[in-house]
Amino acid sequence: MDEIKTAISDTVKKLFKSKVDVELTRPDEQFGDYSTNVALKLAGQLNNPPAGGPREVAEAIAAEINSPAIANIEIAGPGFINIRISDQSLWQLAAAEPSTSLAGKKIVAEYSDPNPFKVLHAGHLYTSIVGDAIASLLEVAGGEVHRVNYGGDVGLHVGKTMYVILKRLGGEQPDKLSEVSEEQRSEWMAGAYIEGTAAYEDDEEAKAEIVRLNKRIYRLHSDNDHGSPFAQIYWTCRQWSYDYFDKFYDRIGSQFEKYYPESQVAELGLKTVREHTGTVFTESEGAVVFKGEDFNLHTRVFINREGLPTYEAKDIGLIMTKWADYHFDRSVVITGNEQTEYMTVLLKAVEQFEPDLAEATTHLTHGMVKLAGGVKMSSRKGNILRAVDVLDAATEANKKLTGNNDDQVVLAAIKYSFLKNRIGGDIIYEPEESVSLLGNSGPYLQYAHARARSILAKAKLPTTNHQLPDLEPAERSLVRKLGQYGEVVDQAVHDLLPSHVATYLYELAQTFNSFYEHNRVLDDPRQDLRLKLVQTYADTLKKGLQLLNIPAPERM
Repeated sequence: MDEIKTAISDTVKKLFKSKVDVELTRPDEQFGDYSTNVALKLAGQLNNPPAGGPREVAEAIAAEINSPAIANIEIAGPGFINIRISDQSLWQLAAAEPSTSLAGKKIVAEYSDPNPFKVLHAGHLYTSIVGDAIASLLEVAGGEVHRVNYGGDVGLHVGKTMYVILKRLGGEQPDKLSEVSEEQRSEWMAGAYIEGTAAYEDDEEAKAEIVRLNKRIYRLHSDNDHGSPFAQIYWTCRQWSYDYFDKFYDRIGSQFEKYYPESQVAELGLKTVREHTGTVFTESEGAVVFKGEDFNLHTRVFINREGLPTYEAKDIGLIMTKWADYHFDRSVVITGNEQTEYMTVLLKAVEQFEPDLAEATTHLTHGMVKLAGGVKMSSRKGNILRAVDVLDAATEANKKLTGNNDDQVVLAAIKYSFLKNRIGGDIIYEPEESVSLLGNSGPYLQYAHARARSILAKAKLPTTNHQLPDLEPAERSLVRKLGQYGEVVDQAVHDLLPSHVATYLYELAQTFNSFYEHNRVLDDPRQDLRLKLVQTYADTLKKGLQLLNIPAPERM
């Protein structure tokens, strides 16, 4: 709370002619609303510290401090200052919004990143949900956020898939694509990729043909070929993938401003790498590499022996394209953990010729999503956990529990189950646990919100702003918890961790349940105050759920 920080800082300056950074933390409620160790820090800086040490410093500050926000101060331990604020200040905190620390900042959030010609797996579902939540956090902090997506419509995986597609069609016969129904398309192409991967690994002739097709696909883009039979097959199948992606994103409520295909950025990536070959990049055995060992990293190839850009060069083209499109202040990229070393080398290479872009880029990584009892999976082998598998598992669990198929409950179950976990580790998804109305789940919070709205619907809220009575202990605990919302969101923005918000919402619901269990709201002498509490609670739950892109239904 800035007012208290200022009061403490001014007091320190007055008493000790010193300047110290004042940090406020939230102690357990029994110790107050805020705590600071400023006296301990200050005592170590003074030339002539008092005989009583930090505790005497704390007592001097407590005796002198003057702020209407402070109701009581106690000194604890060696010199901690515990502060209890006034009821009015608590109410002000409960009504406060998160800070707009990112106002005026342009931020590009890149996530999901599925590849055309391949099926969407559970990782795409996870990163879409987490990316949406992080983008929402950046927006609530005032940032101008641009959600973008990136995927490989060129590259060896496309060559492998096209190799099998041509075999299935009996050659370059685009008319035969009409025999594949809309419902079959995504799985049909996914199966072709799996079969093509096996052929590439086991059959030298097939491998040579796939390499040839890979080059040919790049030429489709450089030649702007849309009319040849081969081009018609490629472009039609690529569009099938985009249609499939759109349907998936619509189902989970994700929206992207722009989708960057690798083909769009590959040429710029090639050009950029070649411009810096001899300074940043080095020719090696017919390829162009970045010698990461010079930076205690590892070497990576940016242009292969065929003269084609690798993922690394295309990612450089993507960074440069995003900069040209948005002139961002910050770029957040969310990928799986397996990309950690790759991105470290990539950004180190970019740092050598565009240090500002490298510094402005934040790379976040996440683990794998597994169903309980699952094993490590691979799209190359075809045993992946698909995004639709997770959606279907949640739908089935919810139907078994409630007897109905409510999409907003299913999405709440999955999203909250993912978001309540700190980003980084693997996620073990438990469908039955995620849809439960008991415990730490999305549907539980949805029900908590609907329950609060039903209380409000039974009575009219007070229409006057007359003076409310002082808070009783249980009321004060709830207002105190409500007042933490803005601080929690600010911390979530700083850390890029939606889990802070998820954890807070669950704790808030528990605090309200404890209050409501022992305190009548309707037909009570304190009804006006308690209705205001319920209203603030419901509004805060709704804001928090919306930040996580979870629906907040009025009734369930």
